[in-house]
Amino acid sequence: MVRELNHWIDGKSVPRGDQDALTVSGPFDRSPIARVALGGRDHVDLAVDAARRAARAWADRAPVERGRLLAAVARALRERAQEFVDVEVEETGKLVAEMRGGLQVAADYFEYYGGVVRALFGETINLGAGDHAFTSREPYGVVAMITPWNGPLTQAARGLAAALAAGNTVVIKPSEFTSGTTMMLAQLCEEAGVPAGVVNVVLGAGPEVGGPLVEHPSVRLVAFTGSVVTGRRVAESAARRLIPTILELGGKSANVVFADADLDRVVDSALTICTGAGQQCAALSRLLVQEEVHDALLERVAAQMRARVPGERLAPMTTEAQFEKVIEYFDVAAQDGARVVTGGHAAGGALAAGRYVEPTVYADVTPEMRIFQEEVFGPVLAVSRFATEGEAIELANDSEYGLVAGVWTGDSARALRVASRLEAGQVIVNGGRTGIETPFGGYKASGLGREKGFESLLHYTQLKTTVVSTR
Repeated sequence: MVRELNHWIDGKSVPRGDQDALTVSGPFDRSPIARVALGGRDHVDLAVDAARRAARAWADRAPVERGRLLAAVARALRERAQEFVDVEVEETGKLVAEMRGGLQVAADYFEYYGGVVRALFGETINLGAGDHAFTSREPYGVVAMITPWNGPLTQAARGLAAALAAGNTVVIKPSEFTSGTTMMLAQLCEEAGVPAGVVNVVLGAGPEVGGPLVEHPSVRLVAFTGSVVTGRRVAESAARRLIPTILELGGKSANVVFADADLDRVVDSALTICTGAGQQCAALSRLLVQEEVHDALLERVAAQMRARVPGERLAPMTTEAQFEKVIEYFDVAAQDGARVVTGGHAAGGALAAGRYVEPTVYADVTPEMRIFQEEVFGPVLAVSRFATEGEAIELANDSEYGLVAGVWTGDSARALRVASRLEAGQVIVNGGRTGIETPFGGYKASGLGREKGFESLLHYTQLKTTVVSTR
């Protein structure tokens, strides 16, 4: 059945009327799965106006009351887990197990921010007798949120939970290719008790919806997740209005492996390039290996990659454009002289009806090659070798991106020394576990600001200083 998706504005489904609709094809066999309303500036105006009208009452609610409503959203998400999993798997192509985990993470965001908002407070400043000074954290008002196609539910939940907890109202523009679970989440928020107008969704393409949303005079903060190219446009538009942005952009993250590392665990880490078919900005897509263990580790990683059979243990590419992009990078890698160890083609046979590619490993990758520098956003691992610690750091930092990095070594002093010199917003040493509590964001072209953790809550607030004379 082809689902009809309309806008959600001020607590109501708003049909597209005379507007066009986009027919979205699924990643498994390219058959139609949804017709998505393509909104425009008029829909943006309606949504922002609804959010503006709801902003004061929502901000005035006690943090504990907002927190309880967010906890109710978390409970409702878990109760309706299978419904959300089914829709997102159909739209993105993710493995069911991956999406079940993603659903729990989405619920965790609402639970976490619903609780931690009670710890959001200011400070007093001693100016001496006669003056009392204090700071307070206040919401911005209307927040514009633009989310990507690769993780629609978790990305929407991550920003939405923090923004709502801080007292903001939100207008979300999800990707037109994967809008289903975002629309469901907005409706679920209202069913859980969040007032109408606090969460609004406008569907459509970037130029027609995203641009007008960022430019709208009532929008006071923009949170964007997506490509560097689009992120720069968003930042430029926001800068003209002097409003802040939270930008989570691309990555070409390095996983640095020294000869004394636990190679069994390194193999598992390298295989995370297959999670979501590599369509994740935090993917550790460059494997930098010390010469002494390079050949042995490469052989083991390649063998495990071959076992990730497309359609069984590897998801398809979500969009047609992304499928074509990965295929193009196979040609680019060959032209640049990278050695293909396994993969390097689209999947054939019965899987050719869908957007499947083979899990791929390239060796002998040097910094001059495009697959070393550019984000492929697929199950493609670029393997390079290094001799010394200094060379490893230089290779890892040889990128315009700086989102995530990994370090593997049995020497704790070296682990900390290398981690301190890597230009990345998040460094994972020997497989350290991250969570919703750990701030996430990038250095360099990987973005501005931080999502996740208490730090995100601070980014969705603005600081006010009040000084009272007691003389």
